[in-house]
Amino acid sequence: MSGFNDAFVALIGEEGGYSNDPNDPGGETMYGITKRVAEANGYTGDMRALTLDFAKAIAKKAYWDTAACDQFPYAVAFQVFDTAYNGGHAVKWLQAAVGITADGVVGAATVGAVRSTDVWQVLALFNASRLEYLAELKQAEFAAGRMNRIAGCLRKGLEN
Repeated sequence: MSGFNDAFVALIGEEGGYSNDPNDPGGETMYGITKRVAEANGYTGDMRALTLDFAKAIAKKAYWDTAACDQFPYAVAFQVFDTAYNGGHAVKWLQAAVGITADGVVGAATVGAVRSTDVWQVLALFNASRLEYLAELKQAEFAAGRMNRIAGCLRKGLEN
């Protein structure tokens, strides 16, 4: 595994199809893409009709490219991509994990710091922030699924 296509295949296995759970603050989703994000990326149809190809295009543009995932080791890129896709402050947590100012914008300083920091350290600190954030949400009905997702992401990210 090494790039966006592999990451998307791994991620989409966690997402499933259409959902509109009244307890999920994301609201109506298809393949994990919320209606709000779909519309912001030019989609105008019924969410049940959102194609996997359209979802993939949104994922590439809105999550993978925005976080500059191609610039990072795959294990880190996959964690950042999944977090951005699933909710959270992926870039800020990544920056904090490598000890630089967490401004949420990936630039040369972020790329350089990630590349010069041990991957395991990045993964540990990044996922610590992710777990703390999920604990703050206090949505017990989703807790087990979210914890299992993070565990799965760690495994999938290290399969390369």
